[in-house]
Amino acid sequence: MIRYPYRKHNKKSGADKNKGNSSRSLKIEAHLDTNLQQIKESTSNSPDFLIRRFNVGLKADVPAAIVFLDSMVKTDTVNELVMKSLLSRPSAEVAAEVESAEELYNRIQAHALELGEVKDCDDWNSMMEQLLMGDTIILLEGCKKTIACGTRGGETRGVNEPSTQSVVQGPKDGFVESLFTNVSLVRRRIKSSDLTMEMFKVGSTSLTNVAILYMKNIADSSVVDEVRKRVKAINIDAIFESGMVEEMIQDQNLTPFPTIYNSERPDTISSNIMEGRVALIVDGNPFVLVMPTVFAQFFQSSSDYSERYDMATVIRVIRYISFIILILGPSLYIALTTYHYEMIPTPLLISILAQRESVPFPAFLEAFILEITFEILREAGIRMPRVGGQTVSVIGALVLGQAAVEAGIVTPLLTIVVALTGIASYAIPAYNMAVAGRLFRFVFMVLAAFMGLYGITLGLIALIAHMNSLRSFGVPYMAPFSPFVLESQKDAVLRMPFWMMRKRPKSITSTNQTRMKDGSGISPSDKTSPMREGGAQGASGEGE
Repeated sequence: MIRYPYRKHNKKSGADKNKGNSSRSLKIEAHLDTNLQQIKESTSNSPDFLIRRFNVGLKADVPAAIVFLDSMVKTDTVNELVMKSLLSRPSAEVAAEVESAEELYNRIQAHALELGEVKDCDDWNSMMEQLLMGDTIILLEGCKKTIACGTRGGETRGVNEPSTQSVVQGPKDGFVESLFTNVSLVRRRIKSSDLTMEMFKVGSTSLTNVAILYMKNIADSSVVDEVRKRVKAINIDAIFESGMVEEMIQDQNLTPFPTIYNSERPDTISSNIMEGRVALIVDGNPFVLVMPTVFAQFFQSSSDYSERYDMATVIRVIRYISFIILILGPSLYIALTTYHYEMIPTPLLISILAQRESVPFPAFLEAFILEITFEILREAGIRMPRVGGQTVSVIGALVLGQAAVEAGIVTPLLTIVVALTGIASYAIPAYNMAVAGRLFRFVFMVLAAFMGLYGITLGLIALIAHMNSLRSFGVPYMAPFSPFVLESQKDAVLRMPFWMMRKRPKSITSTNQTRMKDGSGISPSDKTSPMREGGAQGASGEGE
């Protein structure tokens, strides 16, 4: 039974609300000049809305026009497949045989256009929507309908290697800002008719295209229905980022932990779809959302499945250790040096006391100053121009750290702890999970300053309880650890060989859990060496 949230939405979606704007009084008229004038007024005479007037037919010479948004169309398609088709002699002969505008409209749509996508627009809102999306609109004198020709194009970024999730081995292509390009990258990997795409328009003004992709024979219908319901319930004037959609459809907002996974790697998204998850693509953003999500998913990388399973397991364990260091490193230093001297080996304790002799601040304030300084350097390195960004962050850290130690503001050991904590945050593949760990790091520092290890223990209990209370579209966030599922442990902390992972995660889908049928994966014990068998037979043959 899937539990769903409790957030109130308006009944009207963004697309429905758009129908109630000022353009609702406009309609497609039978007079061509009136329609063109209404388009000019609706677009405030913007210079990138181009109008090309012409006549159709050898004898009838029916006035016609095409309208398109120059920055959103493929100019070659408009010239070659729209204008050339309408002004060619066969089209003129077709037009010469008709007697009414309606018949001419039908003839042009059926015989004259050499395009793969042609739509009817019989109301003003749908016509303007297609025009703003990059389609070319054909208007005829005496006809109250228009033809929308699929000519969408414009400048887009080429498919390049992902900048935030790079791998040593594996595919090098990444998502871009074009929704249909992103869909094609997924379809190249999943060549199945069961891969289903549904399109929605979100934002009453921006009319942003949002698509959900899922395998209809694998994904739970209840999860798909809930994703569809939440997307339709979004009521806002504009959507430009997938992060905006994420905040509006996630189960719980009062948590630093991300409950929806995002990635700009097509191979990662395709793998999640094949596990039964639902992908959500927002036009104009290269990061694709995946739901439902579990905690272990943020420590998995695409490179885990390109390397040997033993190496992938070791690296994945290192990521979990890095997360523990990230949230507990400075707090353990504060607790041990403030309350629990007896737990530190005597030689190390003498060294620490000698270092702290000249430091005027308590351990908590000392660690807090260093952590804030490191966060400022981190953000400065990100915002600075690429030419000098890394230089500023690296040199700034070295110079400030060295100067702070020599000035007696901080101890060398704490500098090492803070540096290790910062490096550990970069070992986590998901940036948003690393951010959550950085936030909790300060919470544990405060607890350690007031109550030592006792405060850290209470904080861990509260943290684990909070994580167990989270849900992602009805799926427990800590699955498969809590509730514990033995079968799913093969791809959680460990990464077992592929021939052992025969089932999909039970917490994600209950529709089709079989990934590999029994007998289709050959274990090492079942494999034989052809060369050895051949050699033995050859040897026995020679002996005979």
